[in-house]
Amino acid sequence: MITRIALDAMSGDFGPTVTVPAALHVLSENDQVHLILVGDEAALTEHLSQASAAIKPRLSIRHTSQVVAMDELPSHALRNKKDSSMRVAINLVKEKEADACVSAGNTGALMATARYVLKTLPGIDRPAIITALPNMRNSYTYMLDLGANVEVSPEHLFQFAVMGGVLASAVKNVSTPRVGLLNVGEEEIKGNDCVRDAARLLTAADSINYIGFVEGDDIYKGTVDVVVCDGFVGNVALKTSEGVAKMISHYVKESFTQNILTRIVAFIALPILNHLRRRIDPRRYNGASLLGLRGIVIKSHGGADQLAFANAIKEAIREVEQNVPARIADQLDTFLNEKRQVG
Repeated sequence: MITRIALDAMSGDFGPTVTVPAALHVLSENDQVHLILVGDEAALTEHLSQASAAIKPRLSIRHTSQVVAMDELPSHALRNKKDSSMRVAINLVKEKEADACVSAGNTGALMATARYVLKTLPGIDRPAIITALPNMRNSYTYMLDLGANVEVSPEHLFQFAVMGGVLASAVKNVSTPRVGLLNVGEEEIKGNDCVRDAARLLTAADSINYIGFVEGDDIYKGTVDVVVCDGFVGNVALKTSEGVAKMISHYVKESFTQNILTRIVAFIALPILNHLRRRIDPRRYNGASLLGLRGIVIKSHGGADQLAFANAIKEAIREVEQNVPARIADQLDTFLNEKRQVG
């Protein structure tokens, strides 16, 4: 079957200059995908001159007259931008004309619009933002929430754990993903009341492979498949990680360009440096999922280039193929049945 993905082609820092080439790249690699470019038809057509005859039948345009600005208030976008590329792309998912939506636009507006249009799954109070981060075991660790929910309850953290576990199971093919709660220590007495209460809920759920509290370094050790936290902590941890990665890259480059001798060493080590750069390249992991909705919405980094945005599209395709929303709903039903039996 053909997978249909609606692309918010006008949003992000670069708009069609990135989204259209990325779309063409994905179509050239996968002949089972149809991409719907949502945005200003004239602007999009201008960037489609490189599309081959073989690709064009699997590419369509849905014209819109508005764009949500990157600094626009979510409430304003929700009320006044009903014909924006973002809103229409999400509408296509609701109307079953698309299987998923990908946008590099304003995160707050995307979350607010997606939640308003698609609604949350039964048993889910709030959607959460999740992404994959590389770890030391040549794999990756899923982490949520990354900024959608600054204040949460223990029940919200429990729901995040369910959703994160389902996504890890679907994409990583791990039957029982290891789930950990991010905390200031591994001891049971550590952390605030919310985290400790969430731990009790997870411990009582037989269907979740809860391994206990984890600390920040566990995100990259690969000792856990899913790290759960509130959006405040998750966003700070993510941005700190990005900053550390940039600092290390800066120091490595600085060290290898100090003098003629270090430049020679850099030339010799170039294959190793290129391999390292590819492994930690954040563009490879671009594409955060808005989990908990009655549809698939993928958030690309606003400054994504062609490679990064193409990877966000591929993430959408994987989640469609694995039917992630339905699997989350099924897992929640399992927990409800467990509660009834205990009761």
